[in-house]
Parts: sequence; C-alpha cells; structure tokens
Amino acid sequence: MTVDASAATWRPSPNYGPRRDGLSPHLIVIHYTAMDSAEAALERLCDPEAEVSAHYLIGADGKLWQMVREADRAWHAGAGQWAGLDDINSRSIGIELDNRGDHPFGAAQMARLEQLLGGIMARWSIAPEGVIGHSCMAPGRKFDPGPRFDWPRLARQGLAAPAGGTEIPEEGTTALAEQFCALARVRGFTAPVDQTTLLEAVRLRFRPQGRGPVSAEDLAVLMEPAQR
Repeated sequence: MTVDASAATWRPSPNYGPRRDGLSPHLIVIHYTAMDSAEAALERLCDPEAEVSAHYLIGADGKLWQMVREADRAWHAGAGQWAGLDDINSRSIGIELDNRGDHPFGAAQMARLEQLLGGIMARWSIAPEGVIGHSCMAPGRKFDPGPRFDWPRLARQGLAAPAGGTEIPEEGTTALAEQFCALARVRGFTAPVDQTTLLEAVRLRFRPQGRGPVSAEDLAVLMEPAQR
C-alpha cells in the first residue's frame, strides 16, 4: 500500500521555490526534527523567518502533514553533496520525522514512512539508493536521522539501499583508509570532508555500532552487491 499527497493534512509553508535548472527529484532525504513535538516543528517549518521547510512531516503517532508540493523545491537539505552533485534541495524530496534523535522511532511513524516512501519512489522513479539521510549528504554538519533510525528495516522492503556483505575485503597494496574513502565515494559520500567525519557519516548510515578507527568491517558495509 502507498500513500499519496492527498492522504496528508495540508499545512502550506511559504518557504519554497521552483526547482532550479529544470531538475526533478531523484533523491529522498530523511531528517529528524530534534524538537519536542510535531506541532513545534510545524510552526518552525512554516515560519517565514526560519527559512526552512520540508515536503512532509510525520508525527510520532503516524500523522502525516504536507507543507510543500513535491514538484517544488523545499528548503530542507542546506549545504552538502551527494554522488558528486550539490543543490540537493533541487534534487530531492525532504521528509521530517518527529523525533529528538535520542530515542527510537515508533512503529506507527515507521509504518507511515514506509507507505509514504513507496508512493514517492513510484511517482518519481527513485531507486532505493536515492533514499538517504541528512547526515549522508552533509557529514559533520548534520547527524539526522541518527543511529537509532532503522535503515535495515527500510532496506529489507526495497525502500533504501542495503549495507554490503559481512565478508572482510582483502587488503591489497592500497592502505585500508584509502580503500574506505574510495568505496565511500562510489556509494555517494562525496562531500569534501576529512576521513574522520566521513567515517562517522558512513557509520551513521550503515554501521551505527562501529567504534574506533576505520576497519575492514567499515569497508565491507560499503561493498556493492556485485562485489560480495
């Protein structure tokens, strides 16, 4: 089952504009609000002085609001890069989740997100690899949707890219850190940041339990299915 925009409560935000250079969405960026309630987040996302918005907001109870038409450019992503491309706002649809980032995402909220994702991906022909976190395209600057977000749940349903295999890649003549950076770029993590920040962003997306310096396990989760 999918949910289209008509299923959402319309709460228009003035903070939007046309997509630049004739671009259309091929990414979906998932955020958390980091606020105490969905109502507080709605007020901010619809405040012209805040100059931020998103296309959708999903409450902790699963209630869905739409603030910007999917065809328009919402102001949710900010500075960053994914797969060598910038102006992510013109290339994406933004979904905010009512969550402070310090607790799990509830069942009703995740179920609504899955329904919404299915509809958006079908309407715009967005591949699972195009569903990313805010932290993926703005590493070091943003950390949402954070380590408590259930990416594997989405991946099992084809709503996000899966992590790579668990086998440990062989170390050749290239240093482990260099291999890691190269694989991260292939998977889309192209924002110009240092290795420590890059490692944090990759782990937030694929391996939130990871600790310490870059390891072979960090390379393994970045491997494409064909490499396993």
